[in-house]
Amino acid sequence: MTKNTTTNYQNNAILASQDTSVSLSNATANFAHFGSGMTAHLKAWITALQKANDLLPSHLRFDDVDFAEETQENGKISLSLIEQLEDLPVFALSVVVQKQALLPVETGEDKKAAFEAHIADWAAQNPLWQIIKVVRSTDSLQDSTGSDRLTPVFTYRYILMPADTAIMQPGKKSAAARLLDDGITAHLRQFIETLPITHNLGGDAAIDCHIVSLAKMLRPHRVAVFDMDSTLIEQEVIVELAKHANIGDQVREITESAMRGEIDFDTSFSERVALLEGLSTDALDEIQQQLTLSAGARTLIATLKSLDYHTVLVSGGFTYFAERIAKELGIDEVHANDLDIEEGVVTGNVNLPIVNGERKAALVQQVANRMNISTAQVICVGDGANDLSMMALADLGVAYHAKPIVRARADAAINATGLEGVLYVLGYAAQDLL
Repeated sequence: MTKNTTTNYQNNAILASQDTSVSLSNATANFAHFGSGMTAHLKAWITALQKANDLLPSHLRFDDVDFAEETQENGKISLSLIEQLEDLPVFALSVVVQKQALLPVETGEDKKAAFEAHIADWAAQNPLWQIIKVVRSTDSLQDSTGSDRLTPVFTYRYILMPADTAIMQPGKKSAAARLLDDGITAHLRQFIETLPITHNLGGDAAIDCHIVSLAKMLRPHRVAVFDMDSTLIEQEVIVELAKHANIGDQVREITESAMRGEIDFDTSFSERVALLEGLSTDALDEIQQQLTLSAGARTLIATLKSLDYHTVLVSGGFTYFAERIAKELGIDEVHANDLDIEEGVVTGNVNLPIVNGERKAALVQQVANRMNISTAQVICVGDGANDLSMMALADLGVAYHAKPIVRARADAAINATGLEGVLYVLGYAAQDLL
């Protein structure tokens, strides 16, 4: 530990209210030629990282890194810096809090200051960690459609890293991540229990806490892959089809049998589709009209497209619905199951291969191969167990209002917001949303 480390920690860890500006080195000044949104986004994180320059290994310190040569002309951060950060215990922490959970309610108490003090209190209790505020957040949401149901939130962003250079070593990352996740989550839970409206928000659904490797946060991702049912849309299409065909009980029985492990996904899928035999395209169109996009879906896709992401819908559902949803959102590519239709009615036959969990992962790999990128430049978003394989393959797997097993295995889990929460996982602030 260098002589100034303790002083720097004390100055930066008492962080909640200090938005001290720092002069950019020549390294970060080279971000000036980027597009304005990308510039501000990267500058905010890199400026915060600079504050802990003396804790970084010598070859990563900013006075030794020549961003002018290493930074790509297309506005992406130096890949060599990201690669070298990859194995180090340096994390991005994004805390997203519903505004209604902090603003005055019946009691008239403003919880915002109390929440910020709670974060600062965690920093004071954990002197082995440097916690540095990422300054840039107006918390003003821009809903360009006026109907995307964005969740008003306060966003708090920090970099977390060991305050002792001896711990700043490869191999420490996994253990450090588990300790941080457990410690910060428990600390936030203490605060959540003080909220007077917690019972109305489904417990800890009022707050999302994302702890992600800083390397993953800064990496220039190029592809975003989404599940459809209960992710891009609010419904499960197979359930809606079953309701319309009055076969809800039979479909439920097959689904539960699959969940008990008595039959595999492909068998359960084939049996459920067989029950749809005779359903007319008129009924399909009626169901299509009843499907609703998830909150924040339009904003998320529009923002990702503005950042040059290639967007992909990969669904275990049907192309009949997936292609229409993709067209409505402006998604580039669709992979789903064909619903076999003859003379205006569903035949009940299944066209192979079925898009199951393994097939989803294979399709993600195929997209990456076709675009000549690695899966380290892919993010995947889903809610079910059949999304876990593609989420594990991606650099960032994001669980959206997901089952507990999916939340536990994902890199980040969104519960407090709509799909716009994916952008908070990626480190963006509210004003970056379109």
